[in-house]
Amino acid sequence: MGTETVRAGAADATADRRREQRGWYFYDWACSVYSTSVLTVFLGPYLTSVAKSAADADGFVHPLGIPVRAGSFFAYSVSLSVIVAIVVMPLVGSAADRTGRKKPLLGAAAYTGAAATTGMFFLDGDRYLLGGVLLVVANAAQSVATMLYNSYLPQIAPPEERDAVSSRGWAFGYAAGSLVLVVNLVLYTAHDSFGLSETAAVRICLASAGLWWGAFTLVPLRRLRDRRATAATATATGLRQLAATVRDMRRHPLTLSFLLAYLIYNDGIQTVISQASVYGSEELGLGQSTLIGAVLLVQVLAVAGALAMGRLAVIYGAKRTILGSLIAWTLTLAAGYFLPAGAPFWFFVLAAGIGLVLGGSQALSRSLFSHLVPPGKEAEYFSAYEMSDRGMSWLGPLLFGVTYQLTGSYRSAILSLVAFFVIGFVLLARVPVRRAIGDAGNPVPEKI
Repeated sequence: MGTETVRAGAADATADRRREQRGWYFYDWACSVYSTSVLTVFLGPYLTSVAKSAADADGFVHPLGIPVRAGSFFAYSVSLSVIVAIVVMPLVGSAADRTGRKKPLLGAAAYTGAAATTGMFFLDGDRYLLGGVLLVVANAAQSVATMLYNSYLPQIAPPEERDAVSSRGWAFGYAAGSLVLVVNLVLYTAHDSFGLSETAAVRICLASAGLWWGAFTLVPLRRLRDRRATAATATATGLRQLAATVRDMRRHPLTLSFLLAYLIYNDGIQTVISQASVYGSEELGLGQSTLIGAVLLVQVLAVAGALAMGRLAVIYGAKRTILGSLIAWTLTLAAGYFLPAGAPFWFFVLAAGIGLVLGGSQALSRSLFSHLVPPGKEAEYFSAYEMSDRGMSWLGPLLFGVTYQLTGSYRSAILSLVAFFVIGFVLLARVPVRRAIGDAGNPVPEKI
């Protein structure tokens, strides 16, 4: 009877874990539509056009009296959103670990971002400042929410399952992005049939991403559960906890080394994601329908790529697989510099290359980092991790915007991003991840 009771308890625990994992996947399903439809496809070109309509004769807008080239306004807004997120995330992360109340904080951040995104429906005319404010709020909120979401991974999946669970989460997100992009493509290309102007169709696509984000966030909020705070995190508060987190990370230098490598190469990834549509529309002269189709191709291939790279990680280990993806990123981005203007075919080829490595490189980075986090410090450490995730990096957009402002060439701006992948590769290659996992106090998987 005792053995049967133990087996039944283990089966129940496994079933509960699977149910929580499925709920966790759905937050990627909810928020990835924002990353895809808003940040990657519509908002960059649209906000740039709104800024240009408000620009002076020299092509500059003047937010707070600062002269900014209209073509750089979107990139600078993304960069500013990261500065806001950097200030907020460590405080929210320490509060989550201290109280064990991640779920209500996740809900608050998600619905703040969803509301700001829905408000983009009112972005028209020359209201570029409204667009900038909504972008900063939505991006910062998404960064905070995703940090909390990521910090659940080491709690809902044992070490041997994390690569697969993380990859499935990314696949869910890309599947949702693909589905909504199909609807967006129909609405945008046939806007006349629906009695809509092109501008109105774009505004509806932007707002619908916020509604989708808010609606499907209900699923993880119902299925995820809070954990009791550990003794190590229950005694510190606010800024004192933030300072303690920084000191604690210095006691784990190998974890910090991986984080530095990740922040650099993912900065490049996220800048490519957020600026690719601007590059396609402004430098290559491609229409919005072509850009939507290219991003849809990225989403479809990213689902397969995330799952395939998850399987490669089982064979070769996560670190080797990530390093291979960084080589592919470098070659793909360098090829993007030479794309001929007005040639959609080659832009689709570039999109295919990005899609095949995009999901896997992000999913495996997340699961690998989860092994390097000391137990009980998940949200705090993932707040640092999230500073450069999903289009929230600041240095890449800043470099992209400054390069364009100085040269007037988006080709030069896109080429400048190669440095992030080269430097990230070198730094990651030098991290002994097995020793780093052991030093963090976690069991070392057989293949890592």
